[in-house]
Amino acid sequence: MTKPIITVIGSINMDLVVSALRRPKAGETILGNDFQTSPGGKGANQAVAAARLGAEVHMIGCIGNDEFGSELKTFLERETIFLNGVEPVTGISSGVALITIAEADNSIIVVPGTNKLVTPEYVRKYEEQIATSDIVLTQLEIPIESVEEIARLCYKHQTPLILNPAPAMELNENLIKLASYITPNEIELAYLEKTEIELSNYPEKLIVTQGKDGVIYHDGDGICKVPSFIVPTVDTTGAGDTFNGAFAYAISKNKNVKAACNFANAAAALSVQKMGAQGGMPTKDEVNKFLRAQGIANAEIRD
Repeated sequence: MTKPIITVIGSINMDLVVSALRRPKAGETILGNDFQTSPGGKGANQAVAAARLGAEVHMIGCIGNDEFGSELKTFLERETIFLNGVEPVTGISSGVALITIAEADNSIIVVPGTNKLVTPEYVRKYEEQIATSDIVLTQLEIPIESVEEIARLCYKHQTPLILNPAPAMELNENLIKLASYITPNEIELAYLEKTEIELSNYPEKLIVTQGKDGVIYHDGDGICKVPSFIVPTVDTTGAGDTFNGAFAYAISKNKNVKAACNFANAAAALSVQKMGAQGGMPTKDEVNKFLRAQGIANAEIRD
């Protein structure tokens, strides 16, 4: 069967990850347990998640003409992601994310670097790719004007758009209307609610992830809750990105919202059991096996 074509437009970063027993207080120095670098960025993470599940993934973004940029490109190529839309830039460093893992959770500071160069003009160069995709997935680690242009182009070509509104910020009403699905976590939802965005106004469109508490959305009649799976947690970095990549894949395979949420929850549950944003992202067979073990076989995706 033909693979669905998912185009991911967004950030490509190198993650600089430190783990510690706790986070330091302001002005305090503590000793960490471990340090490592790993490929990341919400865009790249979501692209890897969808590719491992079996999609044909095309990435659109910018990297620096530096050591991190070279490493990031090599890694994405190994994941069989098409990189015709990824251009190296001289004079600006690749994006980085500074991640602290402590107390079974993570906190992140992102330095955009070349991700700022994914401008509306840059996006328009790849209009044909957007037009021929089964679904487009984007986030907010590139300029908001570019996200708005992505939404306009998707609407023009009737390509479904999943908007993951992270990091949290207020969005204009037109962008909300143009997106096919919006996938905030609870913090990001609070920003959307400032602009009077409510679940009941966007049935089966506003999909709210709640970590260990699962996912909620409105189905037109009332609030639906899709529970998460209880698993041993090693590292939650990238769990949301895994959910979004898996949700995009499930929707592109014509799953309904509930089944897509179950599939994406299962992928995220598998991802948190290993270190790194991309290290634990599962294959489709692994997700299907997990769902069968949980008694939710109707959420499996088969070719």
